[in-house]
Amino acid sequence: MLTIAVVTAAAAPGLALLSYVYLKDRHATEPIRLVARLFIMGMLIVFPTMVLQRAVVLGTGASSWWYAFFVSALMEEFLKWFVLYFAIFKHEEFDEHYDGIVYAAAVSLGFATLENILYAFVYQSSFSALLNRAFLPVTGHALFGIAMGYYMGKAKFGRPELRKKKLLQALSIPILWHGVYDLVLLEAREYWMWLMFPLMGYFWTKALGKMSRANDRSPHAAAARNGSALHEREVKISETGS
Repeated sequence: MLTIAVVTAAAAPGLALLSYVYLKDRHATEPIRLVARLFIMGMLIVFPTMVLQRAVVLGTGASSWWYAFFVSALMEEFLKWFVLYFAIFKHEEFDEHYDGIVYAAAVSLGFATLENILYAFVYQSSFSALLNRAFLPVTGHALFGIAMGYYMGKAKFGRPELRKKKLLQALSIPILWHGVYDLVLLEAREYWMWLMFPLMGYFWTKALGKMSRANDRSPHAAAARNGSALHEREVKISETGS
C-alpha cells in the first residue's frame, strides 16, 4: 500500500499538468492513445539520459554552468526533441499548431514523472518534498515542453523557409530555460527562492501566451471566425431586407 501511495503521489503532478495542457486545446483534442504513447516514450528516455549524464560528469567534471546548461539542459532537452521530431512531427494527427504543445508536454511530463518516482524511492521523500518537486522540477519540465512544442508547431505550419530556424528554436529555447532554471538552483543556494519564483512566473507567462497563440492559429479557429463573420453579414442583410 505504501508503494502505491508513493507512486501515486509522485505521478500525480505530471498527470495533472498534462491534463491541463490537453484540455486547453480549444478546437480538436488529440487521440489519448497517442498522447499516452508519447508520455511513455518520455519515461523511457530517463535511463539513457541518466547513464549519459553520469558518464559525462565522470569524464569532465561538473561545474555549475557546465552541469546546468550541458549535462542537464542540453542532454535532457535534446533527447525529448529527438523523440518528438522522429515520433510525431510527420504524423497525420499532428495537424494544427497546438498539437505540438500537447505532444511535447506529454514527452516532457513522462520524463518528469518517472524521474519524480525514482526520486521518491531513492531518497525516501516525504509528502512535502514531493509537493516541492511538483511546483518546481515537474512544472519546469512542463513549461520547457510547452516552449518546445510551440516552436515545433511553428516549424510544421509556418513558412517553409523558416522550418530549420523554428526547429532549432524548438531545441534552443527549452535548453536556455532549463539551463537558467538549474543554474539558479545550483548557484543561489541561500536565496534561490527569491530568484526562482519570479523566474517561474516569467516561464508561466510566456508558456500561457504561447498556448493561447497556438490555439488562435488553429484552422478550426479560422473557420469559426469566418463562420461568425458570415453569420453576422447574413443577419445584417436580413435586417436590411425586412
